[in-house]
Amino acid sequence: MITHAHRPAGIHLLIDFHGIDPALLTVTADIDALLRAGAEAAGARILHSHFHSFGEAMGVTGVVLLAESHISVHTWPEYGFAAADIFMCGDAQPQLALQVIELALKPTSRVVQTIERGVAQVAAG
Repeated sequence: MITHAHRPAGIHLLIDFHGIDPALLTVTADIDALLRAGAEAAGARILHSHFHSFGEAMGVTGVVLLAESHISVHTWPEYGFAAADIFMCGDAQPQLALQVIELALKPTSRVVQTIERGVAQVAAG
């Protein structure tokens, strides 16, 4: 039997958002502000952010670096799709960041994978 020795070092959310208005997926400054708002809602400390636009009406990729880890996104406006990655450790609450981002993007559907990171497993004997 395997048991967890301690709480996870962090929670990692991998999110696929589908059915988003393409206009919400192209403005770099707006996406930066959205991910920053998510980080603040989660109680994370923002260290830096960097975003890149692939051109007018094209997708955006970027990351908000946190003391607790990061939030990143890559958008495909031509498909109404965004892939987001929210990884936080400590007392930060990544689910709160997810709520803020989802509320703003208004996807018609989403798929969320939750991964506990850094969990030591010990064989019980």
